[in-house]
Amino acid sequence: MPTTTTRVNHPIFAGVWPWLSRALGRGGMDEHRKALLSGLTGNVVEIGAGHGVMFAFYPPTVTRVLAVEPEPHLRRRAAEAAARAPVPIEVVDAVADHLPATDESMDAAVFALVLCSVPDPAAALAEARRVLKPGGELRFLEHGRADSPGMVRVQQVMDATFWPRLAGGCHTGRDTVAAVERAGFSMRSLERYLFPFGRTPFSFHMRGIATRP
Repeated sequence: MPTTTTRVNHPIFAGVWPWLSRALGRGGMDEHRKALLSGLTGNVVEIGAGHGVMFAFYPPTVTRVLAVEPEPHLRRRAAEAAARAPVPIEVVDAVADHLPATDESMDAAVFALVLCSVPDPAAALAEARRVLKPGGELRFLEHGRADSPGMVRVQQVMDATFWPRLAGGCHTGRDTVAAVERAGFSMRSLERYLFPFGRTPFSFHMRGIATRP
């Protein structure tokens, strides 16, 4: 089990994100959050739990959630949210590519608007695969690469310049579906949709379930 950690500190983003997350929830994101977690059972690791916005949506069939969050301001908020959650949740200081869990110990791994901002998505997905049991589920709710060359170019310019610095490492144009498949997962279901409505560099969302062979 890896134990190395990397310091993560984005106080400005951490102050803005809870407010923005609530606004997105009122605009329809909460329905996608609920759908992402529907039917989960057993032991779950949530990678990049932020301030714990997902916690309220875990179904009672979940035995325990290991919630990983390296940003200290968000982690404190997550610990408060865990105390109000409908299932047992342990919030820990760790990073996506060094999860504090043993091999094949988890029934599911959850990424929700996280793979856009981790430094190394391939490493994060490899770690998720390591801790999942054979047949375990990877559930992801993300935004990513646009569907037209013109918008992809806009995303590339933003990602190469100012956007990651402003948004806690977020990248607008990562191809998350391809990354999940390259990591060795089998895609079981995938929904692509625009959120919010309209075509902006941030609109191209996806919600999927993949399984570890």
